[in-house]
Amino acid sequence: MILTGGQVHDSQVAQPLISQLKIAGVNVIADKAYGSEAFRQYLEAEEGTYTIPPKSNAKEKWPVDYYVYRERHLIENFFNQLKNFWRIATRYDKLAHVYLERVYLAAILIRLK
Repeated sequence: MILTGGQVHDSQVAQPLISQLKIAGVNVIADKAYGSEAFRQYLEAEEGTYTIPPKSNAKEKWPVDYYVYRERHLIENFFNQLKNFWRIATRYDKLAHVYLERVYLAAILIRLK
């Protein structure tokens, strides 16, 4: 997990985050914000596949298996459950490492349910 400032979009840290994992043979499911050509080429270079729909204004369209894409809701549900922990949703912690520890603890509690 990479903790960033509130002004940083998730897609800007997607490649550094994914580079920590072995994605060969793995299908990465993401929303349209992650559909940049550089990110898709990185996934292909690492021998991974992707299910990312193109933006409506994309110059080149690529095929998407929307049946697989429907599984993305599992991650969205997980982050919605994280937001039920009020200290995480409101970010009361001043120190980043304390906040990250609370996120880890909340994630563990969610998985233990």
